[in-house]
Amino acid sequence: MPPISSLRPHVTVVFAISADGKIGDDQRSRARFGTQADRRHLEEQVAKADGVLMGAGTLRSEGTAMRVFDQALVERRQQQGLPPQPAQIIASPSGNISPDLKFFNQNCPHWLLTLPDNVEQWRSQPGFDQVRSFAITQRPENASDPDAPSNFPTIDWPSTLGKLKEDGIHRLAVLGGGTVVAALLAIDAIDEWHLTVCPLIVGGRNAPTPVDGETGLPADQALRFDLESATTVGHEVFLHYVRTGSEDAH
Repeated sequence: MPPISSLRPHVTVVFAISADGKIGDDQRSRARFGTQADRRHLEEQVAKADGVLMGAGTLRSEGTAMRVFDQALVERRQQQGLPPQPAQIIASPSGNISPDLKFFNQNCPHWLLTLPDNVEQWRSQPGFDQVRSFAITQRPENASDPDAPSNFPTIDWPSTLGKLKEDGIHRLAVLGGGTVVAALLAIDAIDEWHLTVCPLIVGGRNAPTPVDGETGLPADQALRFDLESATTVGHEVFLHYVRTGSEDAH
């Protein structure tokens, strides 16, 4: 059965991927696969959202927020009673984020999701407009780097997403990274996928993919999505999938 989205935001994942399913190279360096058409498509999806969620690794790689630049899209948001820009929500268990990033100088709401231990630290210094804590159920022992996937505490994502909805985030666009997406997929909390397949091959077993959890689902338990549309623009293919049985994909 598809998820009960009334208890959490509607979640849309947006990625540009290589033809072999990678979102970056095996050095995990900054990668811009898409053309201007893909960037326009990304901006349109962001413009529909109340919040944009990124992991700390994605922020460190990109260095910037994903804002809405097109004035027509900004005006459409305002006509719908939305602020000009969606909240930029960074998920970082450690809260280890450089205050020197360009991200903090960009005109948009800056939110942080971090462990409860780090909340007061970030609230006491400039940077984020809102700081929220993950709901957690268990801490690992001797975790030296809380941002390393193997050292993640057990994050209660259903409760965390519920808190985001209480904060007014009804539609959430997830732009990376693969670890965040894997955590949401594991609890069946992804309603839509927008994938732009770009005409290049990256290769490499260490190159990140859209779902980078340490373990995956067995084939007979794989979550099913329906193809809503497939559009070709130049040499790129824009795929839109919705969770099988979902009633709210648009």
